[in-house]
Amino acid sequence: MQPMDNQRPWWADQKPKPSRISLSSAIIMSIVAGIIGGALGNSSNISSLVHHQVKLVTASSTIERKADSVAGIAQRVLPSVVSISTESVNGSGSGSGFIIDSAGYILTNNHVVDAAIASSGTIKVTLNDGTTFDAKIVGHEPAYDLAVIKIAATNLSALQFGDSDAIQVGDPVIAVGSPLGLSGTVTSGIISAKNRAVTAGGSAGESSFINALQTDAAINPGNSGGPLVDATGAVIGINSAIASMSPTAGSQSGSIGLGFAIPINQARKTADQLIKTGKATYPIMGISIDSQFTGVGAKIANVPNAIRAGGPAAQAGLKMGDVITVFEGQKIKSSEELIVAVRAKNVGDKVRITYLRGKISADAELVLVAAP
Repeated sequence: MQPMDNQRPWWADQKPKPSRISLSSAIIMSIVAGIIGGALGNSSNISSLVHHQVKLVTASSTIERKADSVAGIAQRVLPSVVSISTESVNGSGSGSGFIIDSAGYILTNNHVVDAAIASSGTIKVTLNDGTTFDAKIVGHEPAYDLAVIKIAATNLSALQFGDSDAIQVGDPVIAVGSPLGLSGTVTSGIISAKNRAVTAGGSAGESSFINALQTDAAINPGNSGGPLVDATGAVIGINSAIASMSPTAGSQSGSIGLGFAIPINQARKTADQLIKTGKATYPIMGISIDSQFTGVGAKIANVPNAIRAGGPAAQAGLKMGDVITVFEGQKIKSSEELIVAVRAKNVGDKVRITYLRGKISADAELVLVAAP
């Protein structure tokens, strides 16, 4: 046995292991070392890096929106515009309307609610704040495509009526409603034309004849019944119809800048009648028009009872086959133009017409009466 002190310690033969650093780590360390070395190389920069305070400046400004700007008008009008949804045996529908009396009376298009009326369906109204009410029909008139409904609410903000006769082509207007269910939508444009003869059909198959205001403000399905307001925020029309390109299969066409609104002067008279009596009437000449006539003017049909016995036309001496070419100084190019021109008048108004009988032109005066 060898003495203990002649043995080498166990660790004496251990070789130190070299430390290994990956290439990526070396690169990172080199970059860091370079930054630190550069900083240490200039001691004045150390204070700059450590003690410098950066101040970010926030600019605050107030945008002043004038009362007659689109934003200012929209702010005043929107609380009075509502969304309308209906359920009937024929399905669901939607549209717009606006409050005309703080007691809960709302004006809209007849075609927005006619399906629910025909099948005793339901009508719901959603206010701009999201509150929803059940609505009931006060009265409707397909001839003017107008209806008044009512909700059980009070102290509502009602819109003011303007003067649609005073509006001129080129005047700025704003359309408000719920196109495609998007409530509270605001679009702007101008009055493009006045006295456009527009025919619109409801789901019940009844046609409405409108002496319309034309606008290029974007109007789409769902805008129907919403207000068209002037630069003061007063209602001058009710958005009712659009002209659109023919849709492809399975699609729905939208606005192409040709929208039409019922003048509020006519709508106001009808709404007043509906609220007071639940019914409304319109003036007539007491004739039946030949819808197949393709010439210029409106031709009295060559059928029995085309002229109402004892009616205005009969009293004025008109006969079957006469072609009416002028109504109150307005040239008549089609039967639709004559119908809307007559309905723009009031029961009891005296009007002057020019008509052709063969090649002979003659004038006549007659007093419009209420439709039966």
